[in-house]
Amino acid sequence: MANERTYAILPCRDIDECISFYETLGFKKTYRQIRPNPYATVALEDIQIHFGGIEGFKPEDSYGSVIIAVPDPDSLYRAFAAGLRKTYGKLPVAGIPRILRPRKQYGTVRGFTVIDPGGNWLRISKLGDTEQEATSEKVEGLAQIINVAARLGDAHGDEALALKTLENGLARFPEAAAIERVRAYLYRAELAVRTNNADLAQSSLALVKSIELTAIEREMIADELDHVTTLVSERETR
Repeated sequence: MANERTYAILPCRDIDECISFYETLGFKKTYRQIRPNPYATVALEDIQIHFGGIEGFKPEDSYGSVIIAVPDPDSLYRAFAAGLRKTYGKLPVAGIPRILRPRKQYGTVRGFTVIDPGGNWLRISKLGDTEQEATSEKVEGLAQIINVAARLGDAHGDEALALKTLENGLARFPEAAAIERVRAYLYRAELAVRTNNADLAQSSLALVKSIELTAIEREMIADELDHVTTLVSERETR
C-alpha cells in the first residue's frame, strides 16, 4: 500500500470558534457538521486539521498536540503572524490562543508553535529535520541555557521556569559572549511580555541596547530584536 493518510481529530469547545481562528491563519473550511457530533475540517495546501466539539471541554486542560513538518516554517510563521495581527490587532503570545515564534530549543528541531482555541498545540518544524540532528549540535554555557529555557518556555509552556532558568544562566555566565547575553535578554523580554511583566520587558530591552555588538552581530539579531521590540510596544498600547 502507498499514499496512506492519517488525520487525528483534535478536541475543542466550539467548532465555529476554531474555524474562525484557522481562517485567520489562512486555512479554508472544507467541512462542517453539527449532528450527530460537532465536527469540522480546515485545510491550507496539504495541511489538514480535523477537530470535534466536546460540550464542557476546557481548552486549558487539553493534551491535544500535532507535529506539522513543512518546507519553510519561517515563511509560514510570517503568514500566520500577519493574519493574527490583522484580526487581533497584536500578536497573541500568551493565553489561548497564542503563537510562539520560530526558535531553536534544546534537544529539538527548530520551529514554532501555535496553540489554537481548543488548547491544541501545533508544533511546526522544517521538513527533513530530526531531533537526532538537533541533539548533535554542540553548544555550551549561556547559549545552552537559552536553548534549555526555550524548551521550557515554548515547548512546555512553563514561562516562569524558563525565566528562572535564564536568570540563573545570566548570573552563572556573566562573561558570556556579548551576542549570547543579548539573545538571553531578548528572550527574557519576550517571556516578560508573556507573563505580563512590563518592567522586566523594558529593562531587558534596555540592557540589549547597552551591549556593544559588531555590525555583523547586529545583523544576526536584527529580526529577533525587531520581533521583541514590537511585542513590547504592542503590550504597552493595549
